[in-house]
Amino acid sequence: MKAVKYIFAFWAGTLIYVLLSLMFGSAGFSAYRQLQGEQIKQEANIETLTRINQELQSSVNSLLYDKDTLTVYAKEQGYAAGREKFIRIVGLGGTLKTRTSAGEVVAAAEPQYTPDRILKIIAFCTGLAVFVCMAGFDLMKFLRER
Repeated sequence: MKAVKYIFAFWAGTLIYVLLSLMFGSAGFSAYRQLQGEQIKQEANIETLTRINQELQSSVNSLLYDKDTLTVYAKEQGYAAGREKFIRIVGLGGTLKTRTSAGEVVAAAEPQYTPDRILKIIAFCTGLAVFVCMAGFDLMKFLRER
């Protein structure tokens, strides 16, 4: 029965490793929460891109099917119709106007976690500490009995 209690040190180290892995490991709760945050960012970016796509699609439809819109856009780009004439003032910049941006790339960040090697070292040290404490108590008990 004396030797069986030393197995508790191994069990304690294993338990500490499992708990630390669940909390701070590469597939633990901490990394999972970070990935959920990244998912929210990606979903917000998709919504923004969808809105921009709808605006651009609306602009394309207007340019394809509405002659007045096409005329206004052509004038903004510097084109003239028939007998129209432009006076260009040098040094004031171009008349080109940008409509909308095409969106931006949102790269997902890697989750931060504690490496598995560190978790194993912590668990081993915990198991070793429990083993040393039990051995110390047994040694003190043995010395008292003498």
